[in-house]
Amino acid sequence: MQLYIMRHGQANPVGNIDHLRELTSTGYNEAQCMGKWVNQQGISFLQVFVSPYVRAQQTANTLLNEFNGQVQVATIDFITPLDDAKKVHDYIDGICTDTHIEHLIIVSHMPLVSYLVETLTIDRQSPIFQTAAIAQIDYDVEKMTGRLVRLIAPADLA
Repeated sequence: MQLYIMRHGQANPVGNIDHLRELTSTGYNEAQCMGKWVNQQGISFLQVFVSPYVRAQQTANTLLNEFNGQVQVATIDFITPLDDAKKVHDYIDGICTDTHIEHLIIVSHMPLVSYLVETLTIDRQSPIFQTAAIAQIDYDVEKMTGRLVRLIAPADLA
């Protein structure tokens, strides 16, 4: 399975309530840029897991606007910034044993996205994600671990 972990696009830095912070115009452009890149790569997601935070929802919607076809979007309450990467790893493994998924993307936040890459990969790298960056993990469902293939950000595509 190819597992993609994406950080949300640039969000407004100020907000009284963190989960309500919205994307900036740059954040929308970043998400759109990454959606075009994913589409150019020929990647077709059937499943998207997204944080309930507004900026992650906006990123996922903007990303998915670049695709044709049906994509199942699931809002997952425990993929917010400070949630437990091990719990998310266990959830992914549970989903993968029940269904066959070729490509899955998770849209979330720092620091969780960094910890997820560390938890899900053999070499336990913990990269710092730029806004709207996507890490690709070649994930072995049977071994329940994977290998970081690449980390790409909108700035890499400019």
